[in-house]
Amino acid sequence: MGSESYPTPEARARVRIDQMLTAAGWVVQNYKDIDRMAGRGVAVREFELAGGHGRADYLLFVDGEAVGVLEAKKQGMSLTGVETRSAKYAAGLPFGIPAVGKPLPFAYESTGAETQFTNAFDPVPRSREVHWFHRPETLARWVKAHRAMPDTATFRGGLRHLPPLDRVGLRPAQYDAILALEASLAADRLRALVQMATGAGKTFMAAAETYRMLKFAGAQRVCFLVDRGNLGRQTLRKFQTFVTPDTGRKFTELYQVQLLTSNKGGHSLRGTRAPSGHRPRTVVSFVDGRLRRNATGSAPAEGPGPDWVCSCRGECRGAV
Repeated sequence: MGSESYPTPEARARVRIDQMLTAAGWVVQNYKDIDRMAGRGVAVREFELAGGHGRADYLLFVDGEAVGVLEAKKQGMSLTGVETRSAKYAAGLPFGIPAVGKPLPFAYESTGAETQFTNAFDPVPRSREVHWFHRPETLARWVKAHRAMPDTATFRGGLRHLPPLDRVGLRPAQYDAILALEASLAADRLRALVQMATGAGKTFMAAAETYRMLKFAGAQRVCFLVDRGNLGRQTLRKFQTFVTPDTGRKFTELYQVQLLTSNKGGHSLRGTRAPSGHRPRTVVSFVDGRLRRNATGSAPAEGPGPDWVCSCRGECRGAV
């Protein structure tokens, strides 16, 4: 759809939103052409809601069921407070439309340059900035998880239901750091700094916490950022030798770990192999390379933040 179809600033923003949705795997349709089964994920423009609820800029369907709404705003407009309107739309689904629940659990607000997202499956739902729209498969996974175990359907929910930490193999400082970090994360303080003395075992502690996030909290991928090549290689070796306390197996026998070693357009990945078609669960990356690739504006292979848990090492925290 060309920009001539969207003459206003808000409508021009929808051109970019359409592109982002398509890149994330959504089939974008007009309301009059609605076909809920045209793809795994379908985004229907200008969807007429029940009386008193107006019209949703986009109504999102996954596997034929309504799952969320997307409110479009012109670029430069603040998205603060817009989630209130999105919540109104999420509660206004007309009778007879299949839905995963009412109100709908997922709400986006976007200008095409800035996007925020609210997941009602979180223990304390609140809007947060994301860098792209989630793929339909991601929303489908959350819906399936919520139907099976509502309390741990999302990463934030999983953080509140972690099993007790085993002291075996951990130094006192590592044990205390993990407990403090998990308490902070469970309280929805998702930015944290672990400060440990040189030689105290920061990387080992990070490997132990990464394992707990992947296995018990529902994290899909973890990015461990470093600012020097030798730290990247050291971190890769530490993950390759880390033995999980509950299974006695090495971390890399259970999850793939890859080292991203270039920041010049392409990249080189080396590490443990994952089964064919599977993504790496842990990526060790040079911070400059990560930032430069993000600056290209290309669509990520998977949706935004909730699939990634970032762990920073050393001085690189000053660059992110």
